[in-house]
Parts: sequence; structure tokens; C-alpha cells
Amino acid sequence: MVRVTGMSSTTSADQAPATKWKIVGPGLVVAATGVGAADLVATLIAGQKFGYTLLWCVVVGCVMKIVLVEGAGRYSLATGRTIFEGWRSLGPWTTWYFGPYIVVWGFVYGAAAMAGTGLALAGLTGVLSVTWWGILSGLLGLALVWSGRYSVFEKVLAAFVGVMFVTMVGAALLTLPNLGELLTGLAPRIPDGGLVNTLALAGGVGGTITLAAYGYWLREKGWSTPTYMRVMRLDNSIAYVVTGIFVLATLIVGAELLYSTSVAIENGDQGLVDLAVVLQDRYGQWAGKVFLVGFWAAAMSSLVGVWNGVSLMFADFMTNVRGGTSEDTDARAGGKWYKAYILWLTFPPMVMMFLGKPVWLILAYGVLGAFFMPFLAITLLWLLNTDRTPAEWRNKLHSNVLMALCALAFIALCVNEVQKAVRGA
Repeated sequence: MVRVTGMSSTTSADQAPATKWKIVGPGLVVAATGVGAADLVATLIAGQKFGYTLLWCVVVGCVMKIVLVEGAGRYSLATGRTIFEGWRSLGPWTTWYFGPYIVVWGFVYGAAAMAGTGLALAGLTGVLSVTWWGILSGLLGLALVWSGRYSVFEKVLAAFVGVMFVTMVGAALLTLPNLGELLTGLAPRIPDGGLVNTLALAGGVGGTITLAAYGYWLREKGWSTPTYMRVMRLDNSIAYVVTGIFVLATLIVGAELLYSTSVAIENGDQGLVDLAVVLQDRYGQWAGKVFLVGFWAAAMSSLVGVWNGVSLMFADFMTNVRGGTSEDTDARAGGKWYKAYILWLTFPPMVMMFLGKPVWLILAYGVLGAFFMPFLAITLLWLLNTDRTPAEWRNKLHSNVLMALCALAFIALCVNEVQKAVRGA
């Protein structure tokens, strides 16, 4: 693997032809992982409140993620470095932020992810509680990623994506969307009182810490040199087009089933169970059940993706701060730090599912999490415009403009999220 300490160029080894690849690659993995139950609810509520008015945000959100994920992938392929190694090159402040963030985030997210999958299965089966179904889902996620074999993990994610895509797009087609109104939503406008929903919808199209995991999944896939640059870009673009169709289908369901009939659903994952009831009342019990299967697949794809991808990031973080390198066994899938973080995601959060969430922990989670997307956008701008990246792979003007716009949008969303976390506390 090529290492870069300053300006560099690709070696002859990098010019070797890329091997054949499949359309299901790391791009679809990162996109599917980023679209969880919370994103579905945010999209449904946007459709419930404003109909198709915010459809353009889905397009903007997909473009934003394509830009950021392409930047993360380009940095990894061009330099042979992981994103955490890149962050460390910017100074110790990145470690001071990322260390506490990944620990707190994992603990709270673990409980939220298990609760989301548990809610879907409890609604689907009518037996056991949300808590126990969530625990079983967490253990299933642990079993699926424990070995660290990327090929198995990718096939599992592909299956979940297939289920969630078919069920949500099927639900959208079932509602017979009004194509005329749908097209009017492509005109950019912000409805009265809809600024927060606009930012949330654009920012939530597959956007979490897992965007930064893309480079790690590229490495696990075997795409590790600049010769894979075109493949990576195509992989990333196709993945977010598929994700955009999925989110669009969710918005259609919200607009046709909720906005047009003035039906309200709850915030949080419970909103998806409410929607299953609406589908059941209108189209029959089978429609509600099929939708809950899709809800579970979406929640489970995020859980499994995080159990693998963020564990890879933690392994790299711990190995580097302890004086190792990203090439060490401990920094890779299946290593001790990888497995330690999977255990952290799975077992301690089970306590929260029984006892509830401490206010101080939720506040820390909200505040630290709100800063991550601006952190990612700004650090990518820094890495991709300096000698930390070979000259031929640095940002061009259009990349800088788009990344700067992403950073500004996420800073605005960050301010709102911090205010909401403080008010909630």
C-alpha cells in the first residue's frame, strides 16, 4: 500500500488494471447503513407536514453525501492512509474530539439501534417485548460481523437492502402517487416553519459517522490504490441514487398516506409502527406486515453496518493512539479492538434498554454527534487541499464549492441539534 507524507504520485503498481467488481460494493454498504429508522421517520414526517414540497431536499441530500463519501474514498485510495490517520495529521485536537465521541456515540447508538429493530419485530410478531427483540437483534448483529469477513458482511447488507428497497418502493407504488404534484417538489423552496425539516431531510439521506467508514470498507473490499478511483466513484454514485429512490419512496408514502388525509404519526421509531397501522387499515393486514418487514430490514442494516464499520474505525483509532499503525493486525477486522468495540455496542447498551437513558449521557451524545458532520466536511476540505494528498487527487474548484456548501449546511444543522439537545436535557 502506498504511503504519503507529502506530495507524491502513484507508483507503477497502482497502474495495474482493476479487478472485476459487482454493483453491490462499499458504496451501497455505507448508504444502507446511514439510512436507519430515524431517517425514515424524519422523511415520513416531512411528507406528512409538507407533502412533496421538500422533494428537492432528497436530491440535495444525495448530492451532499456523494460529495463527502467520494472525498473520503478519494483520500484513502490516493494516500493509502485511513481517515483517522488523516485526521491525526491535522493535530491532536481531532483525537480529543473523536475519542470521546466514538465511545459515547457507540453506547447510546447501541441502545437506539436495538430498540429500533426490537420495535419492528414486536409489531410484526406480537410476541415478546421491544426490549427482548432488540437484545436478540443485537446478538444477531454481533454474530454476523464477529469474524470480520467483509465478503459475508457485504452479502448480508445486500440482502437487507433488497428487502427494505422492495417493501418501501412497493408501498409508494401502492399509494398511486400524483406524478404532477411530485414533479412540483423539485422546485427549491422552504415552507413556513419548515427550515428545520429541510435541513434534517437534506442532512439525513444516509448521513452518519458511517460516511467516514467508507475508506475502511474500501480497504476490506480490496480497493486500496488509485487504480480503483473510477470504480469507487461509480460505486458511490450508484449507491446514493438507489438510496435517493428509497428516500423518495418514503416521502411519497408520507405525502400520499399522511399529508393528503391529515393523518399524523408520532416522532421516533414508533412513527413507523403507526404507518404500518395506516397501511393495514387502508390495504389490508398484509400491507402492514410487509411494511414492518421492510422497517426491520432498514433498522437491521444500520445495526449490522455500524457493528462492522464503526468497529473498524475504533480499532484503527485505538491502535494508532497506542503507537501502532493502521497496517497492524489489531487495527483490522477481526482484531482485538474491533471485537472489543462490537462488545461495547452490544452488551452495555442493554442496560439502557431496561433502565432508561441518563440525561447527561443523551446531552453528551447529542452535542458530540451534532459536530461530527461539520467536522467531517471541514477536515476533508483541509486534507484534500494540502500536501497531505497527492496533487493530482486534490480537490478541484467544483469539489471545493460543493464541500464548502455541505459544511455550511451541516454547521446550521449542528446549531439546531445542539439547541435541541440542551432543551431536551
